[in-house]
Amino acid sequence: MEWIVIIGLAVALYQLWRRVERLEERLSMQEMLGRRPIVPVEETSAPVAEPVAEQSAPPEPAVASAVPRVKRAVARVTGAATAIAAPSATDDAPREKAGIAFNFEDLFGRQLPIWAGGITLAIAGFFLVMYAIELGLLSPAVRVLLGFVFGGLLIGGAFVAEKMEERIADIRVPQALAGAGIATLYACFYLAGTGYGLIGAGFAFAGLAAVTAGAIYLSFRFGLPCAVLGLLGGFAAPMMVSAEESNLPILSIYLALVSAGLVLTGNRQQRPWLGAAAMGGGLLWGLLLLYSQDLTFADQLFVGFYLIGVGAVLPTALGEVPFRHWLRAGAGAFAALQMAILIDQGGYSLLAWGLYVLLGGALAFLAWKKPDLRDPQALAAAIAVFMLAFWPNPEEAEFALIGAAMAAIFAVVPLFHIWRGERFRADVVQVACFAPGLALAATWQYGDVFHDFLPVLGAVSLALAALPALAASRLAPDEGWKVWLLETLAAMTTVVAFSQVLHDDWGAIACATAAIGFALGLPGRVAAARTFAVVAAVFAVFPLIAWFDSGLDAIAGEPFYLSDLERWDDTLRYLVPGALAFLVLAWRQAGIGSRHVVRGLAALGGAGAVIALHSFYKLGFAIEGYTRFMNYGLAERTGWEALLVAAAFALTQVQGRFGAARAAAIAMLGAALAHFGWFTLLWHNPLWNAQAVGPVPVANLALAAYTVAVAALAVLKPLGNAAWRRAADIAIMALLPLLAITLLRQGFSGPILTAVPMGQGEDLLRSLAGIVLAIGYLLWGARAEDRTWRIGSLVLMILAVGKVFIVDAAVLDGLARIGSFLALGFSLIGIGWFYSRILSRPKPEGATPQPSAG
Repeated sequence: MEWIVIIGLAVALYQLWRRVERLEERLSMQEMLGRRPIVPVEETSAPVAEPVAEQSAPPEPAVASAVPRVKRAVARVTGAATAIAAPSATDDAPREKAGIAFNFEDLFGRQLPIWAGGITLAIAGFFLVMYAIELGLLSPAVRVLLGFVFGGLLIGGAFVAEKMEERIADIRVPQALAGAGIATLYACFYLAGTGYGLIGAGFAFAGLAAVTAGAIYLSFRFGLPCAVLGLLGGFAAPMMVSAEESNLPILSIYLALVSAGLVLTGNRQQRPWLGAAAMGGGLLWGLLLLYSQDLTFADQLFVGFYLIGVGAVLPTALGEVPFRHWLRAGAGAFAALQMAILIDQGGYSLLAWGLYVLLGGALAFLAWKKPDLRDPQALAAAIAVFMLAFWPNPEEAEFALIGAAMAAIFAVVPLFHIWRGERFRADVVQVACFAPGLALAATWQYGDVFHDFLPVLGAVSLALAALPALAASRLAPDEGWKVWLLETLAAMTTVVAFSQVLHDDWGAIACATAAIGFALGLPGRVAAARTFAVVAAVFAVFPLIAWFDSGLDAIAGEPFYLSDLERWDDTLRYLVPGALAFLVLAWRQAGIGSRHVVRGLAALGGAGAVIALHSFYKLGFAIEGYTRFMNYGLAERTGWEALLVAAAFALTQVQGRFGAARAAAIAMLGAALAHFGWFTLLWHNPLWNAQAVGPVPVANLALAAYTVAVAALAVLKPLGNAAWRRAADIAIMALLPLLAITLLRQGFSGPILTAVPMGQGEDLLRSLAGIVLAIGYLLWGARAEDRTWRIGSLVLMILAVGKVFIVDAAVLDGLARIGSFLALGFSLIGIGWFYSRILSRPKPEGATPQPSAG
């Protein structure tokens, strides 16, 4: 017990130390304002102060009796003014020394000894009793009686010192005596009840409560020490009484009175920290009450009302304390958390739920005039949703009753604030989050997601979705995150409603239909439309996973079979609706919001549409197994690339009317060329991979495949700059020799180009084809006055020369070798003669030379 007293007095000492430091700061601030003497201020203020004192003199006794602190406060201010005025008449140097002497001497010479004396008196009384016990001089009853006498004498001495205020001239003397007396009385009641068993637990508790009330009363006369001791003793009193089982109703009432009394006392004495400390102590005691013993019906009732009072009512009476907003929010949230513990310990009974509803109602009612309490109301709403979701095996009627009450408090009331235009951030968050939270809690308890037909639960979820939707309709579409949050969660709650009446086969279709409906009918409600579209796209996850998995294998060289994809009807149900919704949103929301987001929607929708079309396209060839892949793989790839090029060409024709048409055309052409280059040109090239090109020479799939690639490059050229066009020409010049070689191979080998080895005649014709193409490049470059094609002609001719002199000279023999060299010789002479004609041709005036290909 002695440590409780010592700790209490130490806290009082710390508070007084802080007050001294603040006083020093004020004095230092006044000294920093200027070094000029304060004597003129005294001269000018003296004539004004005298009549004020005369006018206030007659009612002085009444004021002193009504508010005792006023007289002492005036005395302290007068003393401080005297202390300031005294050194002002001297010069600057003495004033600085006096200030230093004041800081040290006033603290250690005038203030601390008085407080230390009070603490010493309390400790002396304790040691005196201990000494008497050791000598066996005093019986337990006599010890306690002497302790009561000693405590009463100390408190009486405090009153006597207050009466002798003019002689003592220091208010700390009665404060120290009163504090020591209160501490002594606490110790006596503790020893009488728990230590010696002289009185029953009930009498001891009543005595401690009376001492607490006395400490609160004395704090109005003697200030801080009594207030601190009342705070500590009031909350420590129940623990100082030993009893087999606590009477929680009486204890709840006592703690509520102590907490309320200390809060009001702190407000009256302008010590709001006292109220904050009392509120914190009350909340901690609430936690102890919950775990003290098994709670009966009466225990639950009184503890619940106690938590409502401490967590909802008391924070409204809290004075101007730093971080008051967060203190109120924390008190309400902590009370809601303790009420949730009460619900769990009470077996989720209707009484416990009813108490939680009362807590929420109290917060909602008090937050009507004090908006600071709307934050704890939102936190209480979150805890309520959690408790409803994890309510074990609730009855449907009870769950519906509690859920309706919670919705009325935590959703309808904030909606009313929003509707009246008195909204705060907590109101918006509460309406937006509670509706989907309650719908999900009900679904978790009784429903399923896109599996069963539960119309009642679906209707309830749809009604809950109307709450944030109504709140969003009350706000302007440009109100930022508030509208987005309300619309998004209203849409999510609607999706929960869909999940109770629809099978998953129709989930994507329903969400996409809702998204398209918002985009067409209410284009300003961007968040709702996009939320429905995103949920519709979530359904496409399995078709997309199957497509991407097979696509990655195909990139690595594995054939892409039809059986690797989801069924076509699943693709139609799950993938197409989301892609269509994204495309419609990109079209309707083109001028709303961020341009990058709209482009992202268009890109996602376009990609989904292309994947869906590719999945449906593969149905036509139905490639299953390597044999069908060998016979129809090139045809399938060429047809798909032709479709992409045709769609891109169509988009280039309307790019003037649609801003995104050019970007979409470039994307499709790039996809077609990448598809051709990676799969047809690299992995599954008929020259080295068994791919059927068809039995007809020249007019076969090889010609079609390369024609599609060249067409893609031709369509792509006008969409870029000069460097882009030059790159496209170079790519075309590289593809044509490969096409010639492939067609020659087909003429000698048949549909499968790897079936027959290459002979000397075919090899000679390859050299001849290179020479012919080089001449063709030169003629086209001369006709179009394009230097890139002429340079390409020279490069191809050099390659042909190298092949003739290196390969043909070593491999061919007889007439084949002679013919190869003759063809090359005549070609080189002709190209040289033609080039001399071109270079000697006079250029028209004003013509600018073309940049070189390098």
